Amino acid sequence: MKLLIVDDEVIIRTGLSTVIKWEELGYELLRPAASAEEAMERIALERPEIILTDIRMTGRDGLELAGEARRLLPDSEVLILTGYDQFSYAQQAIRQGVSDYLLKTSRPDEIIRAVNGAKQRVLGRLHTLKPDQLRDSLLEKLVSGPEPDERQLEQAGKLLPGLKLGAASPLQAVTVTASGWGGAAEDGRLLLFAVHNMMRELVEGEALIRDNVLLVVLRRDGLLGDEGGLKRFDSDLLRIERRLKCKLFAGAGSIVADWSGLPLSNKESAIALGFQEFAREVRLLCYANVIERKGGRTVCTIEEEQMLTTLLKEGDPASLQRWVEATTEALLADPDATPQSMQAFVNSVLISAHRWIERVLASFGEGSGTLAHLPRISEQAAISDSQRLQMLAPLNHLMHVYAEAVGNAGIPYINRSIAYIHDHLDKELTLQQVAKNVHLNPNHFSEVFKRETGHTYIEFVTIARIERAKALLGDSPIKVSDVASRVGYADMKYFSQLFKRYTGLTPSEYRARS
Repeated sequence: MKLLIVDDEVIIRTGLSTVIKWEELGYELLRPAASAEEAMERIALERPEIILTDIRMTGRDGLELAGEARRLLPDSEVLILTGYDQFSYAQQAIRQGVSDYLLKTSRPDEIIRAVNGAKQRVLGRLHTLKPDQLRDSLLEKLVSGPEPDERQLEQAGKLLPGLKLGAASPLQAVTVTASGWGGAAEDGRLLLFAVHNMMRELVEGEALIRDNVLLVVLRRDGLLGDEGGLKRFDSDLLRIERRLKCKLFAGAGSIVADWSGLPLSNKESAIALGFQEFAREVRLLCYANVIERKGGRTVCTIEEEQMLTTLLKEGDPASLQRWVEATTEALLADPDATPQSMQAFVNSVLISAHRWIERVLASFGEGSGTLAHLPRISEQAAISDSQRLQMLAPLNHLMHVYAEAVGNAGIPYINRSIAYIHDHLDKELTLQQVAKNVHLNPNHFSEVFKRETGHTYIEFVTIARIERAKALLGDSPIKVSDVASRVGYADMKYFSQLFKRYTGLTPSEYRARS
């Protein structure tokens, strides 16, 4: 049974680790942790059954560690160390579910007695688990790591006969999703249970429901490179689809020599599952078929930005939806595309749209209040979500924001000319061209423009271009020469000189500081 000691005082940490001969008492003493933060990082991987921790430490405290341990390792026991002046704090810990507390002045035999009591509680829970619960717990340990101990491995051999653990059979982890019984969460759970029951009847292996997916461990008797087993499994998936009238998708990890390789195969199966949108014509996708992908486009082009702003201004949701669908379809068809590159592209589109609407609102004098209500861009959006939905919902909202702002502003011709300038910063922008766009005499337009904005036309355009360049340098990895082109400067040297004149830094220096 694994024991982890946590204390930020080295003398306490070392004393607890060395004075008591834990190995002789039947414990596997893990390397002590010097802080609650370190312990939190390690417990998910090392999975100690017993944690002995100080209650007061620099940074996060023992109570926070206890809460994290309960979340990650619900069957673990947490024992708290405390000083006399922290007794009431220790009582609070007990009320919050900490197993026991010890004074730092406790004798070794008292500490041993408390730890042994925790051990008995852990073992008692294992013995009271229903067979199915224990079976699932053991299969989870096999696929998630770390390696089970001898006692757990012996139990797994009895409760997971489909894996033939004692025979060193090759194994393979496969993660399966199911859909088609309706959108309600309860419908999804019922479908997954039905798939699980059929899977246990059909396949040579074991299966476990976790986190809204079905994890299957296949026994692959024969050569490690054998593909026949996967063809049989694909046929089983088809049979289940037809019987249950549902849609299944599975990501398969590598075939491994024995149970010790299952954590790796499990991680690979999860990666393969992430490519579901890229493989809509198949039910089963192997990790080996996606690992060589280098990643597709991650940044939208100038042309795509211009088309997007045109669509947002037109206010036609159907046209916007068609553009989103066509764009995502083209990206999904790229043989090098990955969920990560696709997510980066989606974020690039949303960032471009946000920057555009921010400029428009600022030109209408609606910067502070309206900008606060813009939808946030999720940097950690779920890759499994539909890429279309990730783009379409926020873009539809921005379309509505623009229409509302236009209606409120009434768009006098100066506002209209400013919006035109911001939309065409990558092109040549003469005063005559902008004046023509708002149907005014150039001389009259020039006078009114300076009076309303406080800048001459040339000053305003230059400042707008420099501000756009600053945003691009800070938000995207594109080359400085491409930044210059995107803000209307074909001469890279001239752009750099102008940028430094306005900011005091070269473009490269500005990017380094951003």
